[in-house]
Amino acid sequence: MTAEAAAVARRTVRVLVAAQVLAGVGLAAGITVGALLAEDMIGSTSSAGVPTALFTAGSAGAALLVGRVSQAHGRRPGLAAGYGVGALGAAGVVAAAALDSVALLFVMLFLYGAGLATNLQARYAGADLVAPAHRGRAVSTVLVATTLGAVVGPNLVDATGDVAESLGVRALAGPFMLAGIGYGLAALAVVVLLRPDPLLLARRLARDAQAPVAGDDGPPAPAEPDRPDPQAARTLRIAAAAMVVTQAVMAGIMTMTPIHMRDHGHGLSAAGLVISIHVAAMYLPSPLSGYLADRAGRRATLALGAATLLAAGVLAALAPTDSMVLLTVALALLGIGWSLGLVGGTALVTDAAPLATRARTQGRVDLCVALAGAAGGVSSGIVVDLSGYETLSLLGGALALAMVPLLFATSRRRTALGRA
Repeated sequence: MTAEAAAVARRTVRVLVAAQVLAGVGLAAGITVGALLAEDMIGSTSSAGVPTALFTAGSAGAALLVGRVSQAHGRRPGLAAGYGVGALGAAGVVAAAALDSVALLFVMLFLYGAGLATNLQARYAGADLVAPAHRGRAVSTVLVATTLGAVVGPNLVDATGDVAESLGVRALAGPFMLAGIGYGLAALAVVVLLRPDPLLLARRLARDAQAPVAGDDGPPAPAEPDRPDPQAARTLRIAAAAMVVTQAVMAGIMTMTPIHMRDHGHGLSAAGLVISIHVAAMYLPSPLSGYLADRAGRRATLALGAATLLAAGVLAALAPTDSMVLLTVALALLGIGWSLGLVGGTALVTDAAPLATRARTQGRVDLCVALAGAAGGVSSGIVVDLSGYETLSLLGGALALAMVPLLFATSRRRTALGRA
């Protein structure tokens, strides 16, 4: 890596960290009270998974859009646009709550999902200028920055609810007010500070490395292929499948936990605390996940994530309904499993995707991940309504366990992709 690239890489990570702290507040709002707000407005538990389905579906479309914009114009415009649409969606959710309009709520939750997609797409930008041996740690540094905002957000449910009620709006819309501010400031930080653009610089440096030097008759440096070879294509499919399963399991169990707690006598503050611990467990262990991905290997990290998700599902199913401690531990394990799965999968995708098409490929992978989250969210309410929270948790654990054989279905030999 050149001195220029190293300096820009460090600056890029610092800017992304600042943006992710702000965006974390927006991320937490929908997770904590989205299902409760929809149930309050619709009056049906079976519809409680719809908000997660909508903003994860919105994040699916946004992931593809952010990936395409980044591919064509660089990371800065892609990330800024995504955060901006997320801020618009959060403001629209507040308006929907004030107008008691379910139709508007659904539309704005879809737009709100753009913030979630952008929050995740930012991790790729942190790895654009980093050598393969350090990509896991670069990704994890960007992800861990989300922790502060994501933990603070759910614990401000009551305070933001009071503000909302003072303005004549439902209390559950309060966290979305904070989300709009957080996403808006994140967009501003990216627009102003993410210069030079890391993806565009990485491409320029790659072209310069291939250019012949005057007086040098030797062959140019080998170019990274424009399309992945068959081994890389298989690696991409495995990484995408692993992240899809991880997201579906996490979204399904997480979405219904506040409803499960409320139905068994726990208050909104208790649900906010459990979700904040869950979100902290999603992002705070990211440095460890990145270290494991770089040192133990991407697939081993993914397998450990699957085992952790299994443990989370079993514990959530077996925890007594009045035991907030055990439920909190289960949700913390759920977050840790997600962290291992996302960081390991992200590093594997970045290893396999050629620089020339990397942003577009990453956007497509995140599209699949987001759709899996949407499916997990919408099906979770139906499963709980038909068979209970315990069944949902056990099904999630079983799905995670089924992922392990897939991880080692192809050859484990080392290739030019590095230690996968």
